[in-house]
Amino acid sequence: MAALDLFGRRGALRILWELRGDAPLTFRALAAASELPPGTLNARLKELKATGLLAANGGYALTALGRDLLAALGPLWTWSEVWSAAQEDGPPSA
Repeated sequence: MAALDLFGRRGALRILWELRGDAPLTFRALAAASELPPGTLNARLKELKATGLLAANGGYALTALGRDLLAALGPLWTWSEVWSAAQEDGPPSA
């Protein structure tokens, strides 16, 4: 439940998603990519660093644990694409 609480906080999953690449992102680049206000971004970065999901060293990057999390969320990403397409097609017929 603690993980779901963390992921449910505004911008947390977006930050993790924006850090999915190999190159670290600066605070400014991450703020632009995530479209989060600086105060919110700063709070989430502190929380995500404290949980070991990301590290700050010349920019922000996922740790091995953070990369494992994104891999675990892969099936949810696949499901969300199917769900999104179904929403565009209209409600399911009964």
